[in-house]
Amino acid sequence: MGLTNQGVVVGSLVIIFALTVIGANWALSTFGIIPIGFGIIAPAGVLFAGLAFTFRDLLHESGGRWWVFAAIAIGTTLSWFLEDAQQFAIASAIAFSASELLDFAIYSPLRQRGWVRAVALSNAGGFTLDSVLFLWLAFGSLAFMPGQLLGKAYMTIIAIALMWLWRRRG
Repeated sequence: MGLTNQGVVVGSLVIIFALTVIGANWALSTFGIIPIGFGIIAPAGVLFAGLAFTFRDLLHESGGRWWVFAAIAIGTTLSWFLEDAQQFAIASAIAFSASELLDFAIYSPLRQRGWVRAVALSNAGGFTLDSVLFLWLAFGSLAFMPGQLLGKAYMTIIAIALMWLWRRRG
């Protein structure tokens, strides 16, 4: 039995999302704290984590929330084995899982009113909760909160713009 187009899309999005989780943990372990702009700093993983929220919404739409939790589990498990600092992988898993529940609560009802609105608002809610939980669990502090929010906002805007252009091309 062959794969359907939807199966290929869902599988691809699971892989891409899992890679953003791995990338976030790898970037943090490799680069530590980086400048985000305007004199603000944040853990380097913020850039990958910011992309994850849009891919999470795409996966949610294509395959459902259980595929999102599977992708989080895959990314976290691989991060655990690839990283020297497992506390980042654990903090990431908890933060991504909790923020997925908030994302789901925001994205699902707003999706009927437009994709861009649903993604933008669910990402904002999701990345805020993710930032609070991740920073507290990984660092025991919210000192990097401005950088987390700004970095994730940058990546959300870029991802939404690219997805909007992709959808408009056809």
